[in-house]
Amino acid sequence: MRQLEVYNHGILAGILTEVSRESYVFRYDDAYFHDKTKFAISLTLPKTQQEYQSKHIFPFFSNMIAEGANRALQRAVYQIDDDDVVSFLIHTAQYDTIGSVTVKLI
Repeated sequence: MRQLEVYNHGILAGILTEVSRESYVFRYDDAYFHDKTKFAISLTLPKTQQEYQSKHIFPFFSNMIAEGANRALQRAVYQIDDDDVVSFLIHTAQYDTIGSVTVKLI
């Protein structure tokens, strides 16, 4: 089981947990969830629900990962299995992402 802290504009928004390669949970942090001034990290993960469960990595997070030649380069440099989306997030979505959301391995 691996867990990633999910930040929005540098503020802890929640925790992404890979229970297994067939089970994922995203849970908004209590303070972030109840703060009316904080927005959902994604339209597909609205703040109307505090915890989300899925049999697949949530599309919002898989869309943070590079494709094509950039993905192949990252796979080679970090020696990541192509199906290991969480490892791609760990190695590539900590600092330089498109948008305001970053992740950090706990």
